[in-house]
Amino acid sequence: MTLAIIATIGGLGVLAWSADKFVLGASNVARYLGMAPLLIGMLVIGFGTSAPEMVVSTFAALDGSPELALGNALGSNIANIGLVLGVTAILLPILVHRGILRKELPVLLAATGVAWLLMLDGSISTADAAVLLLLLVVLVAWSVVSARSHSEDHLAQEVAIETDPGKLSKRAAWIWLAVGFILLLVGSRILVWGAVEIAQSLGWSDLVIGLTVVAIGTSAPELAASIAAARKGENELALGNIIGSNLFNTLGVIGIAGVIAPITVDSEILTRDLPAVAIMTLLLVAFAWGRKGRGRINRIEGSILLVCWLSYTVLVLVTAG
Repeated sequence: MTLAIIATIGGLGVLAWSADKFVLGASNVARYLGMAPLLIGMLVIGFGTSAPEMVVSTFAALDGSPELALGNALGSNIANIGLVLGVTAILLPILVHRGILRKELPVLLAATGVAWLLMLDGSISTADAAVLLLLLVVLVAWSVVSARSHSEDHLAQEVAIETDPGKLSKRAAWIWLAVGFILLLVGSRILVWGAVEIAQSLGWSDLVIGLTVVAIGTSAPELAASIAAARKGENELALGNIIGSNLFNTLGVIGIAGVIAPITVDSEILTRDLPAVAIMTLLLVAFAWGRKGRGRINRIEGSILLVCWLSYTVLVLVTAG
């Protein structure tokens, strides 16, 4: 048990550090290869912020624990909204651009609804997973094509600043890309082993450990990045990153795990976890719109999101036995 706890904490630490280096290296390599800043934002950073969830869930499914992968995806979505955006908004209110209100938030709601519908029969089959992955491909392609026609897009401008290749030399960029990716694999492998061992020792299911410990750990990169952005007064990108991460989690993480191994959807997922994801997403939409469509998530609303996440986490742990 002690070794498992050490492995879990160590794996989480390696994940948090390596994910940041992976995104830094990947974005700079992509720029040196001639990719447009917008494409880097949509693909490299969008994938990179969800890389911990994707790698952890892949190993979990390969190890015969697909429920841990599903719990990781759902728990990360709840933590991203409640913990990450909640803390960020408390530190500094988040401005919401009109483009996010018109496009990204409705798409996130739709993706959440599709995933829920596919789980209503009590499982995620290979065909269901393939549908999710297909939707992800279509969504990324549509986003890139759509955004190219709006050169004034604020997200693209922020991404251009964040991915300035001047931060790294070409050699350093490739080194950090390789090091970050390798450590992502190593950290994820250690984390999955430790988390499963802890779950078995405590009598918890793989789902519960995925919804709590693993979900919080894989959301650590988003939390660290959002807090850093808020301290610099540049937290406008935080909402876009979280929406993108949740979309990748819903379509990509669950899709990849489901393709590797069909996932059983237990009753508590349908009655507790999926409703929690939906409620948190709806709260995010409501706060982002505001009463007069003012496009701002204030400190009170951030506190509400954080309290909702804490309440959900306590509920999961209390009912784990």
